[in-house]
Amino acid sequence: MSFFLGCAVWAYKGWIGEFYPPGSKAAEFLSLYCQRFTTVEGNTTFYSVPNQETINRWVTQMPPGFEFCPKLPRKLTHNGLLEPSIPEALEFLAQMQGLGANLGPIFVQLPPTYAPASLDDLIAFLTAWPRREVPLALEVRHPDWFQAPHTEHLNTILEQLGVGKVLLDSRPAYSSSTNDSQPLDIRKPKLPLQPAVTASFSIVRFISHPNQEVNQPFLEEWVTLVNQWLGLGKRIYFFVHCPIEEYSPGNARHFQQLLEHNSTFVPPLPWNTIDSPPTQLSLF
Repeated sequence: MSFFLGCAVWAYKGWIGEFYPPGSKAAEFLSLYCQRFTTVEGNTTFYSVPNQETINRWVTQMPPGFEFCPKLPRKLTHNGLLEPSIPEALEFLAQMQGLGANLGPIFVQLPPTYAPASLDDLIAFLTAWPRREVPLALEVRHPDWFQAPHTEHLNTILEQLGVGKVLLDSRPAYSSSTNDSQPLDIRKPKLPLQPAVTASFSIVRFISHPNQEVNQPFLEEWVTLVNQWLGLGKRIYFFVHCPIEEYSPGNARHFQQLLEHNSTFVPPLPWNTIDSPPTQLSLF
């Protein structure tokens, strides 16, 4: 497949009764999730590295073609320079390779404090990663990365190394709605969106709004971009977040519907093969 769609997590109890059938148990969540989407952003690995037993259990619940995209642990990415963490990062990679064919790209999320002044350190880290074995993507958050000449310089380096770019789109979450009774608790930064694909694949993190009307114009932009990139033979991983997590699955499903309506060649969403979809989410 060249297009993968999913959310940031799978173990969310608030989805029981809507996304997951009533009475679903926590041990069933990953299996149920994999019956609905084709990828998941492994946000859990950012906070804790799973042991081999856990990884083996995950593998038994993932069907062929499903891809798990782990995030490098924050203890390696949020404690200053990256180069000293290379040995541990490679250990993490070896652990994640236990996912076998279900392992998708791994991505690095850098903190807002990691600035272009540390470019040499970043290059050393990216160069040490065995990118031909497991693809790597990068998300930057310091505002200077989004200013010239740093943007162009970083893109060039990522292209030369074959490292993917993580595209964070938080515009919908920061957009207001007439139905908003109170401000959203948004934990993602408000940064410029600079769509660019620097490798054979890209990761999109779409921070949606609970109100689908707010998301609509932004999703329509993404339909155009995804269509263009797929036409160029790129592989796209599209993850939908929402400050109110209950809305994430429905917002993702709506994006799939927009792509199909646009005649964009994407694989069928497994969720759509399940009888009696949830009442709330079927409205999208």
